[in-house]
Order: sequence, then structure tokens, then C-alpha cells
Amino acid sequence: MEIDPVTNGNTDAVMTEPVTPAITPSRPVPSSRLSQLTESLKLEHQLLRVPFEHYKKTIRANHRVLEKEVSSVVSSVGDLADNDWSKDVTVSRLTSLVSRLQGLKRKLEEGSNVENLQAQRCRARIDHLDSADVENVTEWNNTKLKRILVDYMLRMSYFETASKLSESSNISDLVDIDIFREAKKVIDALKRREVASALAWCADNKTRLKKSKSKLEFQLRLQEFIELVRADSYKQAIFYARKHLTPWGATHMNELQHVLATLAFKSTTECTKYKVLFELQQWDALVQQFKQEFCKLYGMTMEPLLNIYLQAGLSALKTPYSFEEGCTKEDPLSQESFRKLALPLPYSKQEHSKLVCYISKELMDTENPPQVLPNGYVYSTKALKEMADKNKGEIKCPRTGFVCNHTDLVKAYIS
Repeated sequence: MEIDPVTNGNTDAVMTEPVTPAITPSRPVPSSRLSQLTESLKLEHQLLRVPFEHYKKTIRANHRVLEKEVSSVVSSVGDLADNDWSKDVTVSRLTSLVSRLQGLKRKLEEGSNVENLQAQRCRARIDHLDSADVENVTEWNNTKLKRILVDYMLRMSYFETASKLSESSNISDLVDIDIFREAKKVIDALKRREVASALAWCADNKTRLKKSKSKLEFQLRLQEFIELVRADSYKQAIFYARKHLTPWGATHMNELQHVLATLAFKSTTECTKYKVLFELQQWDALVQQFKQEFCKLYGMTMEPLLNIYLQAGLSALKTPYSFEEGCTKEDPLSQESFRKLALPLPYSKQEHSKLVCYISKELMDTENPPQVLPNGYVYSTKALKEMADKNKGEIKCPRTGFVCNHTDLVKAYIS
């Protein structure tokens, strides 16, 4: 806006009154939409927790590398100072230390870049939640739906499809593809009956797992011992037990004794108590246990978010009638896939029956009362009036084809 300058003290100057622009009152925000948005944001704990835990893990790993390398370099410098080495040896060792420090610098730079990317991801998610507003709730919910779909794809190992959807929707910072890839490597190794990857994961997260009193590492060690017994490598199994299982004796003695007894019973035993230890389903149990620990570590839900949201909706729709043959096609629970999801859910508490018009799918209540045709079928007043207006007062039952006049209808009352 440009303002004409007025000379100070000039009485000939023309003074104009400022024009106040008309203020258009903002449209009132519907309280229902605002409350829905508020409740929706309360469910976004996982969105922030996962990248934050990953960020902390990276910082701890970089800190461990730094402490280890610096401690080793300081020790080497101390050895040089305490010993009377020749000039050539000293120069050679100092050159080696310089190279080592340069390597450490590169590692720290790479680690810093990773930390910055993860911090950027945390910031992007905070900004995403902060952008949630009643005015853009449709767009925000659309983004949320895509996040939920990507989460489901990642849990089902559809990584390529998940990557393409996240890139095309520009939500790469709002999903956790790299974290699920990390878990997939461990799960695939366990399915191949290999524990090395899972043990390495336990070592990387040792402090957190110990704090949560996890038994995953112990179960992995037991399974590795069982596999040595299965292969008749008894001597190697004994050495393995002494090295890796003995530390667990103080807290898991009963389980330890149970497994060590397989040295006497062997893999061909018919004794049910020990035969079960050699069953291949033990590997499936390890996969499931790893998934539980992985989700707990990152604050994730065990079930895909898509299943959780669908079940929340289905729990409000589930009634005994939903599982009967006469269930209408409009009811989601008429589909087998939704029935499986709803199977463990309780029935919806319906204190009053609700009548829904077959024609308009609208609720029939005092404002839109039901009307009965001479053949006994019931439809809403609104739907029948629209049909009569179009057909010159004639009503045709959509289910039986029965034809009558609008004056033949009888109003029904809901008690």
C-alpha cells in the first residue's frame, strides 16, 4: 500500500481519512470436526516415536565409535611417550595414528550426515502434525491414509510398492522404510535358520533390551545350542554352552537345565518334553519374538495401522446379524475379509434399533419417518415422495416390483 507524503506543518496539504477495509468474518469452525481432528492427533504417537528412537540409536552408536577410537589413539600416544623408539619407528607410528584419526574424521562426518537426516525427519513429522488444521483436514487425512497404506505395505514386505507410493506422494520423511528394511534382513535370516543377524541386532541394542528385560538374545543362544545338538556336534555344543549360556544361569536356570538335557536325550528322542525343542516351529516363535521386541524398541504397534483403524470402525458395526446369510451387501461385514478382521472384536452395543431406508440408505427417524406399502415393505418418507414426484404419484417397490399409489401408503411409528 502506498501513502501520499504530507509535509509536516503544511496547512494546504489535503488530509484524507484512512479507509478501513471491510473485515469478512471467518466461518465458524464446526466443533465436531475440530474434536475429530484433536482425537486423531492423539493417535500419532508412533509417527514421532519411531524416528526419535532411531535418532537416539544413531547418536549412541556414533558416540561408542568415537570413544573407542579416541581411547585407542590416546593409548598409542602414551606408548610412544613411554618408550624410547627410534626416529623412523616413531615417525611410522605417528603416521599410522594420523591416518587412523583421518579415518575417524570421515566416520564422524558420515555419522553426522546421518544424524542430520534423521533430525530432519523428526522435524518434518513435527511440522506435519503442526500443519493439521480444520481448514485443510481433507488433505491432511489423505496424507494420513497414504502413510497408513505404506505402513501396511512395509509390514507385508512390499518395499518397492511402498517406496513408489511414498515418493509419488512426497511423504518419504513421514514413513520408515529404512527401519523396516533393517528388520526384514533379520527376519529373513531367522527364516533361513541363521541367528547371526539377530544376535548382531541384539548387540547393537543391548542396553535397551536389557532395560526392558528382553529374553530374545537368550532364546537365540538356546536355539543355536539346539542346532549343534541336532547336528550331533556334542563337544562343540558343550563349549558353546560354557561360553554363551553360562552367563544366563543366574536368571534363567530352569530353562537352561531343560535345554542342556538335550545332550542326553538327543534330537531323535520321543520324549515330548524334549522333542518339542527340536521342532522347526521354534524358529517361527523366534521370528515372532523378534517382531515383538523390534516393535517395542521403536514404539510401534504389533498390528499394522490399517488393521487397527479398520477394526475400530468394524467394532461399531459388528452385530450378530452381520454374520448371517441375509446380511445386506451395504454392510462391510458381508465380505469375508472384513469378517476375519472383526472376528476377535466384541459386538457393538446397540441399545436401540436403527432403521435404514433400502432406497436412500438414510436413517428413518421422526424427521424422515418410515411408511408401509400395501405389500408390507417399509421405506422412508423422503425416498417414496421423490419416487412419487417422478412417477406422477405412482410407487413401485424396488424389491418385489409391486405398484401402488402414493395415497395407499400407511405411516409407521417408531417406539
